[in-house]
Amino acid sequence: MRRIGIIGAGHVGSHVGSALIAAGACEELFYIDIEEGKARAQADDLQDMVSLIGRQVRVEAGTYSDLTAADVVVICASGPICKEDRLEELGESVRVMDEIIPHLKKSGFAGILLVITNPVDIVTRYLAQELELPWRRVIGSGTTLDTARQVRELSRRTGVAQGSIQGMVLGEHGESQVSCWSQVAVGGVPLARLRETDPAWKALDLPAVGEAARAAGWDILCHKGATEFGIGMAAARIIRAILGDEGRVLPVSVPVGEPKGVFASLPCVLGREGVEKVLRPALDPAEQERFDASCARMEEYWRTIKR
Repeated sequence: MRRIGIIGAGHVGSHVGSALIAAGACEELFYIDIEEGKARAQADDLQDMVSLIGRQVRVEAGTYSDLTAADVVVICASGPICKEDRLEELGESVRVMDEIIPHLKKSGFAGILLVITNPVDIVTRYLAQELELPWRRVIGSGTTLDTARQVRELSRRTGVAQGSIQGMVLGEHGESQVSCWSQVAVGGVPLARLRETDPAWKALDLPAVGEAARAAGWDILCHKGATEFGIGMAAARIIRAILGDEGRVLPVSVPVGEPKGVFASLPCVLGREGVEKVLRPALDPAEQERFDASCARMEEYWRTIKR
């Protein structure tokens, strides 16, 4: 019986639940929100969805005691502030986490924590420290979504199917994220080789692609008021990899160096214990410099809340 708790029943939390149900990723799903009526409404709406998908999932508004035996808890809760630079949301997000942490501790939850709340890299580090859970079991969604956005842009500009494009965005989920072109391949053919042999790929404006991927979240939010579908499916993809013990590699937020140090996205092998292995790609010098700068930027913000 796979049990998942979602803390935060807003736009993101609702789409995480929807994606999990559609993917058949769990049998029990609990919503917890400071607005109990919202949690109950989301649960009821999703339970209606269950009636139409041909499998049984129990969806309820719950309490923290329901998380004691949860396999995964997803942190979606956040404050009302929404900034183009996600790091500016840090103070309000930490305030919300400080409300959640005592309840999670009291519940005895010992499963895997997936953090989505922005700025996700620093919030993930904060929760790992405050909850004193093994770092391999406190995972930030990181640049899984940014990677999808970069793939989307490459596909749009080249006509190649999204599923045939490999490569990851690393570092911060935010302004300093790093498009690692040295790691991109199409059908197994390295991007560098394509740019040597194919005029269309040679003409591709890679900085513009990277900028479009970086700005995508803010652009979506400005025009529709929230980002929902992409992050919902990204969370479901991460959770399926964990609960299915898939050994799938995804770019999620983990400690870059020592366990209590800065968190940033690196390609990680995900399985039943959370992060099974952190992979260290050989970035080119310019990419490594940008990755290091991304980590340094987040460390500066971490110092503003470090206790």
